[in-house]
Amino acid sequence: MSTDTDPEITSADGRVAADQRRDRLVQGGLFLCISFTLLTTLAIFWVLFNEATHFFFDGRFSDVVVSLLTGESVSQRITFVEFFAGERWDVTHSINPGYWVGPLVWGTFLITVGAAFVSIPIGTLTALYLSEYASQDVRKYLKPGLEILAGIPTIVYGFFAISFITPWLIRPAAELLGVQTRSANVAAGAIVVGIMTIPIVASISEDAMSSVPDDLRNGAYALGATKFDVSLGVVLPASVSGVFAAYILAISRAIGETMAVTIAAGFTPQIAFSPFVEIQTMTAYMVDAVRGEAVVGSIRYQSLFAVGLLLFIITLVMNLLNNKLKERYREEYR
Repeated sequence: MSTDTDPEITSADGRVAADQRRDRLVQGGLFLCISFTLLTTLAIFWVLFNEATHFFFDGRFSDVVVSLLTGESVSQRITFVEFFAGERWDVTHSINPGYWVGPLVWGTFLITVGAAFVSIPIGTLTALYLSEYASQDVRKYLKPGLEILAGIPTIVYGFFAISFITPWLIRPAAELLGVQTRSANVAAGAIVVGIMTIPIVASISEDAMSSVPDDLRNGAYALGATKFDVSLGVVLPASVSGVFAAYILAISRAIGETMAVTIAAGFTPQIAFSPFVEIQTMTAYMVDAVRGEAVVGSIRYQSLFAVGLLLFIITLVMNLLNNKLKERYREEYR
């Protein structure tokens, strides 16, 4: 082989080595990013779990583990029966406090279900219109409009609920039924959270519907199907994985919503079935406790972490359910 090509080979080898070093640096940087995200999640869970342990037991998690390993008895401050199957929630009562988290869970459930009844049908129909019926010019303006709706601060939604939804929608309906309602009530909270989550359902569902291959649509049209038949019979079933993901994300968002539901639904923890009464969600309680005089180390302060841990677990279960549904239906329409 001629030695004239040796410099070129050496130069090429140098470029390959440089590219490999750059790839390793990029890979390392990306690994650090995902590690930071994972460690942050684990740190949040640890703080919640450690402080919540102090709510149930006389000591934090490390103290409880040491006591169990050494065979010492562990004294409980609040039993799990009191927390999950008590009588009421009132941690501020000095004589007879109540630690049943049921009213807070029930309030969160009411708001979430009510919001789902608002956001899921409206968001799905909006996604169908944007994907199948709207022209490119219309989509160009409507899609950013949805994103603007998603970017409005949640506390603004709360004031919108008490200044418009309750006086103009909820109170007239309550008067027709002969019942009284306050400015903060279940219906206002559910409606405003539903409005907040419409962009989540619409945007993600529209992306899923737009990704459906046109061959499926054209095949249906060739068989004589109408636009409506194609939308409901072909596009919606084929995009069910993404649509279900949008539903679960919207529900998770409704479960964790704080400021809007705090203002719109109120601060009264109770088991109620009327949409015109005031309730309290788990997030609203945490806001109420933080803005109050919750002394660090007190039972009320530790209850924040117990409720927060329960909320974290519920949200985690919803995300795992979301992944399961996506995997199942993705396999069906692959």
